[in-house]
Amino acid sequence: MNAPKRSVTTLGQFIIERQADFPYAKGELSRLLRDIGIAAKIVNREVNKAGLVDILGEMGTSNVQGEEQKKLDVFANEQFIAALGSGGECCAVASEENEELVAISTDVSKNAKYVVCIDPLDGSSNIDVNVSIGTIFSIYRRLDPNAPVTEADFLQPGVNQVAAGYIIFGSSTMLVYTTGKGVNGFTLDPSIGEFCLSHPDMKVPNSGKIYSVNEGNAMQFPQGVRDYISYCQQDDKATGRPYSSRYIGSLVADFHRNLLKGGIYIYPPTSKAPSGKLRLIYECNPLAWIVEQAGGMASDGGQRILEKKPGSLHERTPLFIGSKDMVRHAEQFLTQNRG
Repeated sequence: MNAPKRSVTTLGQFIIERQADFPYAKGELSRLLRDIGIAAKIVNREVNKAGLVDILGEMGTSNVQGEEQKKLDVFANEQFIAALGSGGECCAVASEENEELVAISTDVSKNAKYVVCIDPLDGSSNIDVNVSIGTIFSIYRRLDPNAPVTEADFLQPGVNQVAAGYIIFGSSTMLVYTTGKGVNGFTLDPSIGEFCLSHPDMKVPNSGKIYSVNEGNAMQFPQGVRDYISYCQQDDKATGRPYSSRYIGSLVADFHRNLLKGGIYIYPPTSKAPSGKLRLIYECNPLAWIVEQAGGMASDGGQRILEKKPGSLHERTPLFIGSKDMVRHAEQFLTQNRG
């Protein structure tokens, strides 16, 4: 007897089925999420063939952060902005790759209800060595759809997000997102060219045995962070220590692993970067909302990430994110040292 075929739910179907979650929207948010999914497929195609064409390596220019832009960085940025512009649901984009917001001035987009913050290709230093990279995005409703779009539309605290997600380009390509009703993951099936629901209602374990931090910078960390790392490395069978140190250097990849397995990702302030390095509005806020929706926690070491009020498009912040018990424990070490 043949086994019954398992039904497959595509990203498009899932978004349509969940449209009722947004009584204030009339399909615009659903179309916007589908536009992001389409751009993700285009970028995925180029990522997968990057070793075969002249798309690897440096562009010879730097982004607003002073970091060398990779060719694939620029391609991804262009593709996501083009997709968001063509759909008509987004009126402006704030990107890691652009110093100022990018207004979309087409007739169909100028009165759109949403703005998008995006890191088009996170972990781009890993492009040339075939390590997982990703995209992080965040969607907000405009403060006043009848007024010209300004930076104020982007400088909202993370609690105001209406959707957030990331795409990871790895051994398989996944899109994970939340709209405040839990977290769901979709894996790209290349045979049909569709993202299919593979990880419904994702939950991060309350604790884990993985800590992710660039220990090469340990001498620049606050004493509380160094003490917590030392705690993670101590031998204690009762608490399952020592924990495993796992650090890829690609935020999306490290976050994705810890979301599935449990763990903590730390990018603390350092003596060279006292405000931290990660960007609040298009890296930390979206991942913070995802982890909270999955039952985890995200803070800057003392304050909930989602409650921070951004002061600029490219503001940076320390980040402690992952399993709730581990983040709280790390905060305790920081508090003890402040005292």
